[in-house]
Amino acid sequence: MLWTLIIGAVAGWAAGQLTQGRGFGIVVNVILGVVGAFVGNFILSLIGFMAYGTLGQLIASIIGAVIVLWAASLFTGSNKPKSN
Repeated sequence: MLWTLIIGAVAGWAAGQLTQGRGFGIVVNVILGVVGAFVGNFILSLIGFMAYGTLGQLIASIIGAVIVLWAASLFTGSNKPKSN
């Protein structure tokens, strides 16, 4: 469980980077990444893929975190890229 939280935190940060500034800030991205870790593993298990090892868990978590960030941006209307 603790390892999933750590992987989820890293995945949330990575998903925030992959969505090119469409995230909600580092803290919320990390929280959504933890949720995304569970979502990613669940979705992959539904289609028959299992994530093994640290790298597999990280990839599944990043996929889930991107999905959760995308879904959250639909509900909050936060889909505009941040300006530098």
